[in-house]
Amino acid sequence: MVQGVIEPVTHPDRKESPMKLSLNIFVSLDGVMQGPGAPQEDTTGGFTRGGWLVPHLDEEFGRIVDEEWFAHADAVLLGRTTFDMMRPYWSAYPNQEELVARVLNTFPKYLVSDTLTDEQAAWGPTTVIRGDVVEQVRAIKQQPGRELQVHGSWQLAQTLHNAGLVDTYRLLVFPVVVGQGKRLFDEHSRPTAFRTVSRTATAGGLTHLVLEPTAFTSGDLTADGTTDLEADGTEVSATVPA
Repeated sequence: MVQGVIEPVTHPDRKESPMKLSLNIFVSLDGVMQGPGAPQEDTTGGFTRGGWLVPHLDEEFGRIVDEEWFAHADAVLLGRTTFDMMRPYWSAYPNQEELVARVLNTFPKYLVSDTLTDEQAAWGPTTVIRGDVVEQVRAIKQQPGRELQVHGSWQLAQTLHNAGLVDTYRLLVFPVVVGQGKRLFDEHSRPTAFRTVSRTATAGGLTHLVLEPTAFTSGDLTADGTTDLEADGTEVSATVPA
């Protein structure tokens, strides 16, 4: 494990093109991403509603996480809270050959932390990122590979979104309103529109969205059935179907 030094990804199947950065997030209908898996997973800020995704899990959940999330990873980028939550569970996972366990335990990981020592952050090949996170992540993205994946990591996810560094957003939306907790997007989020790459509904009511960011636009719905849209300062007119 190397502290503060960005080392090349060494996955054997990596591509020669620069890595894409993806956010892979469990989220409620009201945008909460805090403590989805258990009551004590993340209680910061007095959060008491952890474990909200558990009653809504179905058979498709595991397949989506395996085949449509982790199967694309060449490296993983985590914030401190998510790192501390994942490490004890996945490092002791009974079947180390399962895809998620193999990725998290053996693929290159980058941990954003200004406080952890080398010994405290030891979990397979882990590099601690300190200082200017945005510039260091920008540098990591220039390495050849498929995806640098962020899982959970609320504050880091917001920072990367606001810096315009995210190429793909994968959101697994659960049919529940949590009402309190850390939200993926809030009043400080960078205005962004999205192109829907794919959307899938599962039998249990989950919605899997794969989104790519585009320019934020706004408009005015007029009385004559047309809209005046403004994108990056350019006005565009369009007709709204009756």
